Amino acid sequence: MPKKTVFSIIESPLHPNLSSLFQRLGFEELKPRSVRDALKQIKKVQPAYIVADFFYAYGSNYSGVHISNLDVLFVSLQKYSIDTRVIVFAQKDETQYMEKFCGMFPVYKRFIYPVNEQQIEKTLTQ
Repeated sequence: MPKKTVFSIIESPLHPNLSSLFQRLGFEELKPRSVRDALKQIKKVQPAYIVADFFYAYGSNYSGVHISNLDVLFVSLQKYSIDTRVIVFAQKDETQYMEKFCGMFPVYKRFIYPVNEQQIEKTLTQ
């Protein structure tokens, strides 16, 4: 039986190191360097979970069209990996933007920093 895969898209220093948890739960962890790198990998590997940092698109060229750094990822998941569950981490001051984002995309679970390993283990084993 092949291992389930989890993508850890780490773009914040607040992102907890969950590698030992994933290993203990029998997941193969892949660490794309960015959302863009994850988009390339999703075409080859359909992860069971993605754990990613949420950032609101303050003043970016995309802020009128996109809410965050994860918009394009969710659009790609609908095409390449519809069953992937996405767990999102955000800072407290971005809660209102994350709520808007979650209203548009099927986020499996969302957390506000700080996040601990026990919270993620509970989420992955439900």
